[in-house]
Amino acid sequence: MSNPGNIVGGHKANLNNPNTSDESKQHSKEVLDQEFNGGNVEKSNDKNPNNVAGGLKATVNNPQVSQEAKDSAQERLKEMGQ
Repeated sequence: MSNPGNIVGGHKANLNNPNTSDESKQHSKEVLDQEFNGGNVEKSNDKNPNNVAGGLKATVNNPQVSQEAKDSAQERLKEMGQ
């Protein structure tokens, strides 16, 4: 199944694209109104924990990052059991 956010994004892009036909724009508007509550979809907070941990570890080891950010990342890693 396709990601609803991607479908909505495609239809919204079509509506704002000056190179698409009025007929195509009408179709996108109908799909958004009928199937996606006018384009309002719930955001998913399903993040891959391994990717999150990897990003936090990169923050801890990045010399360009402030000590405050490093401490925050380290704390979040501890909460994740990493």
